[in-house]
Amino acid sequence: MKKLLFLLMLSVGVSAQTFFSTPFAHTYSIVAVDTVTGEIGAAVQSHWFSVGSIVIWAEAGVGAVATQSFVNPSFGPRGLSLLKSGMTSQQAVNSLLETDDGRDVRQLAIIDARGNAATHTGKGCIPDAGHITRKNYSIQANMMLNNRVWPAMEKAFLDAKGPLAERLVAALEAAQAQGGDIRGKQSAALLVVRGKSTGNIWEDRLVDLRVEDHAEPVQEIKRLLRMHRAYDHMNAGDLAIEHGDVPAGRSTSVEATPMGQGTEVKLLSSDPFKRWESAHVIRGEANGKVSAIAYAQLGDLTAAQFRAVASIQRDFGAEVRITNRQNLALRELTEDQLRPLFERLAEFGMEKPGAELARDVVSCPGADTCN
Repeated sequence: MKKLLFLLMLSVGVSAQTFFSTPFAHTYSIVAVDTVTGEIGAAVQSHWFSVGSIVIWAEAGVGAVATQSFVNPSFGPRGLSLLKSGMTSQQAVNSLLETDDGRDVRQLAIIDARGNAATHTGKGCIPDAGHITRKNYSIQANMMLNNRVWPAMEKAFLDAKGPLAERLVAALEAAQAQGGDIRGKQSAALLVVRGKSTGNIWEDRLVDLRVEDHAEPVQEIKRLLRMHRAYDHMNAGDLAIEHGDVPAGRSTSVEATPMGQGTEVKLLSSDPFKRWESAHVIRGEANGKVSAIAYAQLGDLTAAQFRAVASIQRDFGAEVRITNRQNLALRELTEDQLRPLFERLAEFGMEKPGAELARDVVSCPGADTCN
């Protein structure tokens, strides 16, 4: 394999490498615009560390850029700047390449906020290399195991349903299913911004996830996106509470009560299961799945409780996480599993149906309060 990679590098030509001093990113990527929401996004995977830090760029109301192969990272911010100056995507690509001595080994895609895309694959890019550029998206790849990678990405992106971020991840999965990067897998990134800027970067960036070094980066970015959606859901509840809309907070999050120090939570029912359900169950939108969050005691779990968690994972087929607030997050449950789950948690003292004080759900082991 090392011999093969050496020969592939030689095929680029020694002279091509003399004008390149930044990282390689032989990879596959996609830039796209959602025709319904106007969101602009990009996604990438490569056998290179921290690929997201150099390859994909996006700005709300402007567009997105993917710069790869023998990467010129400056193409990202400069490409967005050229779009803001009034250039078309094609004009921006031409402008960046015309003064670039390394154009033959560059792969570059630019899409504007209206979905107009332009792409360049240099004749010196390591095969298999190619791109597909259409209205509202561009897909590009180089140093692939075969030339089926980018057509598979296009089909998966067009067939996928749901938000733009999920469709971008579907394209990455399809690429990997076809063999992907000839060298293997290492890092991935996903970036989605608003179609129109609010003027606040922290509000414009809707999804910004990176997997820097992982054996299965695409699957990990997919898992992180699921987590991101779950926390978006919980944040919506927090925001509703922040604005005094307690009923809305209840519908989107856990028990919705302003959680200042010493503020009591008003439970919704005298039935322990109903109280727990209303406070800690978040119902998903697909396949009848629900998510339950069970508060654990402050401090470490006991050995018996750890064994209980393991048995719950085994018996219920649940995805189990321990959050930074020392709560158990139990996901991918069916509706009919909720009561048996509650009973199992109650058996081990882990069914706490809602905190009476805010300090009860803040992780400060060994202390009565975090003040």
